[in-house]
Amino acid sequence: MEIVGRNKEKMVLDRILSSTQPEFLVIYGRRRIGKTFLIREYLAGNIVFDFTGTSDAGTEIQLQNFFNVYLSCTQGQKETVPPKNWAQAFNQLANYLQSISDKNKKAVVFLDELPWMSAPNSGFIPALEFFWNQHISKMPNILLVACGSATSWMQKKLLQAHGGLHNRVTQRIQLEPFTLAETEAFCKYKNLQLSRYQIIQLYMVFGGVPFYLNEIKKGKSAAQIIDETCFHKDGLLYSEYLYLYASLFRNPDNHIVVVETLADHPQGLTREDIVTHSKLPSGGTINRVLEELELSGFISKYRPFQNKKKEAVYKLTDLYSLFYLKFIQPKKPTGQGTWLSMINSGDYKAWSGYAFENICMQHIAGIKKALGISGVYTEVSAWKFRGNNELPGAQIDLIIDRKDQVINLCEAKFTDSTFIITKAYAEQLRNRRTIFELVTKTKKSSFTTLLTTYPALQNEYYSDEIQSEVTMDALFED
Repeated sequence: MEIVGRNKEKMVLDRILSSTQPEFLVIYGRRRIGKTFLIREYLAGNIVFDFTGTSDAGTEIQLQNFFNVYLSCTQGQKETVPPKNWAQAFNQLANYLQSISDKNKKAVVFLDELPWMSAPNSGFIPALEFFWNQHISKMPNILLVACGSATSWMQKKLLQAHGGLHNRVTQRIQLEPFTLAETEAFCKYKNLQLSRYQIIQLYMVFGGVPFYLNEIKKGKSAAQIIDETCFHKDGLLYSEYLYLYASLFRNPDNHIVVVETLADHPQGLTREDIVTHSKLPSGGTINRVLEELELSGFISKYRPFQNKKKEAVYKLTDLYSLFYLKFIQPKKPTGQGTWLSMINSGDYKAWSGYAFENICMQHIAGIKKALGISGVYTEVSAWKFRGNNELPGAQIDLIIDRKDQVINLCEAKFTDSTFIITKAYAEQLRNRRTIFELVTKTKKSSFTTLLTTYPALQNEYYSDEIQSEVTMDALFED
């Protein structure tokens, strides 16, 4: 099958394949993101051993499965007795790799879902250390690929290892969700006639996860697709949330509590606020949960503008989780037309605005390109002022702070038609900018920047306050 997008990752793989040194690649990313597909499809002609760990299986079963793959690769012409432990298993594999004759072509050993193989007291990690250090590190024609969805495990056990695997990983790929550009390319590959507006509507729910996008049916509108996948009991995303976190974290209850706490506070919370609202104890557990959720791409950490305490704000930015908790979980509605009955509600407008803002934050590079500042160093943040006796409160959810002495105060508006700035709205934007300048005492020029789906009507109120505008087309730029 053709691999859509993933150009940066394919360049990394090409570079590894042409290497004259033994390579150890770690590829990680959340569930359903396409890690296994990328390796098996792009390296299909090089894979000589392909083994996938089994969820919730003991070491004996894992070793038997490993040996079965080994027998298939060697056609039963080598060892015929299953290994008793991982050290024996990897020794058998090393002997097989030594027998591969083509020294001019990278031979790939693909170990998928590595965390599932490493049960407590299994001895897997020490055996893997010895396998690499004693055998593979001396085989310039071998590429060892370790893959897993449990991002925190992959980070701690492989990328940040302190033992025999310290600094042994030679290459790493963190596979992210599709960008809007890749999503559009995927839709074209499947011959789906969807406008960019409808692609953004889908992205607000699917979040660029390839496995979810594969559910899109030809000849359906975005609303119909969302209806079928999210509000029918046999739809993929109707119950995906129940398995999503359980598949990545051993004890996911605390992770889910944090996710649902942040869903109730879309503008974000500090660590201490999360502890207060979630009722979780303040200690190492909350730190670990926040780290694991951030590494897995479910939440994002931001520094508020001019925050002297450097106190980070955490936001739930996984678009599917946001959608599920807003529309599916509360009522569990089902049946044809369920989603269409909601899209004119106030809840829909509030959610779509926030989801569009999240998408903009995930595509800052395209916004910077449209503003002509791709080469300028910037920091993205948010700002909130609670108000005092002199000034009312104000909030700006997306700020681009530039080193060229300009600050873009961004205002995201998701509409299905031309956005019209009224006199009252222009005054609101102007007051917000003024309060920002007075409170922060910034010496930089502050520009109000409009982020829209379709170009706004450039009336007199637009000209008075808007310094720049970026439409959704910019978000589709690579």
